[in-house]
Amino acid sequence: MSTRAPATSEANERPDYDPELQAIADYVLNYQVASSEALETARYCLMDTLGCGLLALRFPECTKHLGPIVEGTVVPFGSRVPGTSLRLDPVKAAWDIGCIIRWLDYNDTWLAAEWGHPSDNLGAILAVADHLSQRRVAQGEAALVMRDVLNAMVMAHEIQGVLALDNSFNRVGLDHVVLVKVASTAVAAKLSGANREQMLSALSHVWADGQSLRTYRHAPNAGSRKSWAAGDATSRGVRLADIALRGEMGIPSVLSAPQWGFYDVLFSHTNKDLSLKPAAERRFRFQRELGSYVMENILFKISFPAEFHAQTACEAAVALHPQVKNRLADIDKIVLTTHDSAIRIISKTGALANPADRDHCLQYMTAVPLIFGALSAEHYEDSFHVANPLIDELRSKMQVKENPEYSADYYDPEKRSIANAVQVFFTDGSATDNVAVEYPVGHRRRREEGMPLLIDKFKHHLATRFAKDRCHKIAQLCSDQIALEQLPVHKFMDAWMI
Repeated sequence: MSTRAPATSEANERPDYDPELQAIADYVLNYQVASSEALETARYCLMDTLGCGLLALRFPECTKHLGPIVEGTVVPFGSRVPGTSLRLDPVKAAWDIGCIIRWLDYNDTWLAAEWGHPSDNLGAILAVADHLSQRRVAQGEAALVMRDVLNAMVMAHEIQGVLALDNSFNRVGLDHVVLVKVASTAVAAKLSGANREQMLSALSHVWADGQSLRTYRHAPNAGSRKSWAAGDATSRGVRLADIALRGEMGIPSVLSAPQWGFYDVLFSHTNKDLSLKPAAERRFRFQRELGSYVMENILFKISFPAEFHAQTACEAAVALHPQVKNRLADIDKIVLTTHDSAIRIISKTGALANPADRDHCLQYMTAVPLIFGALSAEHYEDSFHVANPLIDELRSKMQVKENPEYSADYYDPEKRSIANAVQVFFTDGSATDNVAVEYPVGHRRRREEGMPLLIDKFKHHLATRFAKDRCHKIAQLCSDQIALEQLPVHKFMDAWMI
């Protein structure tokens, strides 16, 4: 019986690009957005996302991150940061726009096996589109128009959202901003005129980066990095697109290469569910063809600047406020019934160290509206927390339990519910009703109810930064779908400058 000697070299046969990369590249390069629902929803998303960014400018912990790396830098055709006077290179502008968008955890959300906030990609989209539009006009060429921005938003939402449907990065300890980086890279390259080889190269470098850990989102390390992580990812997408358009070679089997590829290095051995499966079963799964599904079904945060898994708990708590506001001292226990993802991500006990810790605590986000009947960004600040010890007292009385039906409906593609229920029990043996909310007001199933509220939210956020006449001008620009789509991008951005 002969034995084979161990291999002393590797077969250096360069493969074709991983099919997952090809699927994304071909979608971005060839897909034509035809869904009027998707485009209209993208317009609402644009309004809401930029409004959230304006509100964040009220918080010094956010604004300290903004501006050029080297003070005084002048950039030709610099990309603008809404609500400021900044003109930056597209990479740093994407960082800044992404930072203000995400700071208060108030922009749109997508929930599935993975979760995230696809509007975070607007940092890359606006930064690249504004710069290119200005430059083209200066060169006597046609400007980019806002339809280009809305198309890119639909595609970025779709890439991030479809990858999230069946592929859980959190279960291997990776942060969902990897999907922002993928989507931002793809649409930044598209806007910049990438051909197929350049697009594939750019996408391959995303996965070669290594990826952010989720450490900064979870106890005991939750902190403000989670508020700028998406800005960092969308900015990196712009940089990788630029690198590829300069002719940098790609890494064809960056996902599937044995031992050295993403699947073997970062998507297998730390995940007990995957580690024993063959490599072919550890590949990303695409539940559906890439189209416009995600934008059409996106979840808006309308009522509360709170992690989305708690939105319905906050609604239930507000509904219960009139019944409990005069009996807070008599509360014996509070039962929160929820779904598995909420338990895994935001259910926590113990001291809460900072605002970012509080806006990712299910119990805190339920206690505040029970007491005050509302929940705003200011309710997470240290001064408010210290001044209201009753919040932590109520947290200590909370019991969190899973309803398996809530968890099943959360993953059901026909439902995508985010259910929570709250019931308060008093020391005399009485109790409130068990108030359950299955779909938050920002869900597609509540669009008719939610959109007028979203417009009110947008107008309120405009008023935190601009005078009345400017608020009216911006609201008018955003209110007409056809006119907005035809507006040059740099003209749109002019309206948002200080």
